[in-house]
Amino acid sequence: MALSDASLVALRVFREVAERGTLTAAASALGYTQSAVSRQIAALEKAAGASLLERRHDGVRLTAAGRLVLRRAAVVVDQVDAGARELAGLPEEDESTIRLGWFATAGAWLVPQALLALGRTHPSISVVTREGSTPALVRALRAGTLDVALIASSPPFRAPDDESPALEVDTLTERSLHVAVPSAHPLARNDFIDIDDLRGQRWIAGLGDQLVMGVWPGLPERPVVAHTARDWLAKLQLVAAGFGITTVPAALATVLPAGVRVLPVRGGPSEQRRIQLARLPGPLPEPVARLAAALRAAVLATG
Repeated sequence: MALSDASLVALRVFREVAERGTLTAAASALGYTQSAVSRQIAALEKAAGASLLERRHDGVRLTAAGRLVLRRAAVVVDQVDAGARELAGLPEEDESTIRLGWFATAGAWLVPQALLALGRTHPSISVVTREGSTPALVRALRAGTLDVALIASSPPFRAPDDESPALEVDTLTERSLHVAVPSAHPLARNDFIDIDDLRGQRWIAGLGDQLVMGVWPGLPERPVVAHTARDWLAKLQLVAAGFGITTVPAALATVLPAGVRVLPVRGGPSEQRRIQLARLPGPLPEPVARLAAALRAAVLATG
């Protein structure tokens, strides 16, 4: 059997698995059972004559053969979808439509500002967006379902992944991590927080594998996590209500709910965070270049 014998369903399933990172997540997104997803992957691997996925405890990783098949699968699926739209009499997707991914806090300030500016200067460019974690956005870039993505990076600022070819990554800004506290909290009395004063505080953290998000890195104690929330706005509302403190990027100081102060932390290693724009290597389409310029301008406007 040759790869040319692979079914379109199998290619779609494989692309979804590559993007989601686990068979379970792909099955949920597609409305399939996990066993049905496994069968499609097995059929595709048989057609390819090679193992396409490395099964690991935290999900799956593409093999070298898998990366090659993914590139081809993305092209085939997109072309078939374009043909289906044409047959249905629907308009073709415009080349000036950009698929942008962004991590949660970037959607609170950077993305809206950049899209407003881009709409004023280049109204013919359409941007469709979606939120995701940085690992999920990187997988989506590899799967060809995003054109460009805003991703977050923390020290030691490694590459987003170790796949080949390496992603094109442009750092838009690097800023310090801050702490959000209730306005009536004792820590809010000064213009900074001493790192030693973070001991014994009640933290509002993330969920699941993002649990550490919201807790100051490198605390010399086991943190007391009072509440967990996936959404950053929910975390800040809990802070405003006096239920704990949480970490936030400095840029969020411009979009805080009432009753919250965001302060820098003094002492200990500097905790920097980068906002980066990532895409697959290759020629830069003009619409993407225009969007990138609007994002850089929005970053500069916030200081």
